Amino acid sequence: MVAVLVLVVGIAVLISVVGGHSQRAAVRDKALRRTRAGYAVPMTTAAPVTTTTDSGSLPQTDTFPADDSTQFHSEMSALWNGIVTDSVSSSLPAFFPEHAYEQLKSIGDAQSDYEDRLVRDFSLDITAAHDLLGAEPSTVLVGVDVPAHYGHWVPPGVCDNRIGYFEVANSRIVYEQGGVTHSFGIASLISWRGVWYVVHLGAILRSTETGVVEDPELGMGISEPSSTC
Repeated sequence: MVAVLVLVVGIAVLISVVGGHSQRAAVRDKALRRTRAGYAVPMTTAAPVTTTTDSGSLPQTDTFPADDSTQFHSEMSALWNGIVTDSVSSSLPAFFPEHAYEQLKSIGDAQSDYEDRLVRDFSLDITAAHDLLGAEPSTVLVGVDVPAHYGHWVPPGVCDNRIGYFEVANSRIVYEQGGVTHSFGIASLISWRGVWYVVHLGAILRSTETGVVEDPELGMGISEPSSTC
């Protein structure tokens, strides 16, 4: 009888310990996602969103983008893969569509501006972020924190735009390296047809032809409000 009692008590203690570890892990995961600006969206392995239609060739909408959609997860996974491998081509699914940019801008030769300035700057910033990560094999993406409450509508006629869109500055890419949480910013996301796309990764304006990492921080970092366009 005593032996049975001891066995029962031992099992109860074991369950309590395991349950306690699980509960603390759940609390830690929640705390990791929480920031002063909102919540980071945990990244899962998302299959690329494929379509036979170029979304950039379709008209703009006034739908506010979601940051928890399959397409956004797929975009951010592509962005992260491009940073890890230093490949701008791998990151391009996350970048604002070229034909949408041509519709958006009222400047002359928007195609050249897209290729020679926007994509060029994006490529430099991808390399800068890659260099920040270094060769640490345990680096993993945790999530992307989009401060949606800072999102604002940029009307036509502002910043040489003929079409309006939503913009949000200073989202945070959150990752773990060697078990330690780090983060850096996405300078600007803008919308096309209800989807967020990166238009500036490291900097909106720059004085030199060098890559920029936006506000690298130990920990989750903080997304500051900005009314950029």
